Amino acid sequence: MTDPLHKYPRPPFDAQPQSFPGKTGKMSPDPDHGEESYKGSGKLSGQAALITGGDSGIGRAVAIAYAREGADVAISYLPDEQADAEAVAQWVEKAGRRALLLPGDLKQSAYARDSVAKTVETFGRLDVVVNNGAFQQPAKTLEEIEDQIFEDHFRTNVFGSFYVTKAALPHLKPGASVIFTSSVNSKHPMPTLLSYSATKGALSNMVLSLSQLLAEKGIRVNGVLPGPIWTPFIPAGMSDEAVKTFGSQVPFGRPGQPAELASAYVMLASEESSYTSGALITVAGAMPVF
Repeated sequence: MTDPLHKYPRPPFDAQPQSFPGKTGKMSPDPDHGEESYKGSGKLSGQAALITGGDSGIGRAVAIAYAREGADVAISYLPDEQADAEAVAQWVEKAGRRALLLPGDLKQSAYARDSVAKTVETFGRLDVVVNNGAFQQPAKTLEEIEDQIFEDHFRTNVFGSFYVTKAALPHLKPGASVIFTSSVNSKHPMPTLLSYSATKGALSNMVLSLSQLLAEKGIRVNGVLPGPIWTPFIPAGMSDEAVKTFGSQVPFGRPGQPAELASAYVMLASEESSYTSGALITVAGAMPVF
């Protein structure tokens, strides 16, 4: 047994400014995506998954876990993140599964449709969709939020998830699973993350609506609400002072690591969770979320 309060690094952290969306290799300490720790047990054997934002952070951890559970994995990511995406592909292939890299921008509906089509063409099926790709840019005042930036939040986080899910639907059979990465910000919005929090509220709402809409098709829809997680989003989107103390606000006193969320995504995709749909699962170091 490991004490969860001291399993991973605790703040203070070094200041480490990056531009969005950030690079995994520039982070200190290194995030844990389960590269050395996650052990699979065949829960997704023979399945195929499409993970948006699968090059780093939570998406990277989910990709590694899914591969070790027996799934082929397609990864959607921004072209600038090619090196990170290739590193994930190596982990997927090391697990004995196929990896498909899909560079592009989720704001474009044509790219979303093409990503789904290429996934089905390559793997011959699509069983799990993880809508995880996201954009985040903090702002201290409303005046700072440019119209285009506000739109980019919704076009990436909400529209992109909608485009991918709609394109995937004709290929999803009964028993398939759609999982959204929402956030604790959907219920406890931060004033400096007004745009981001609004999109996460929309995604949580989509989970609740879509799970009912797709129930008759036997397709399950769920969401994960991460708390403060140590991903490239943090140094790329927060002030130096915020990075130094990141995670100290939750009862565990530290940020979560991407690897600590992977099991939730595996559980939601697995056959054992056949009666779980419309759930919003919080993974936030004992942070109360109502």
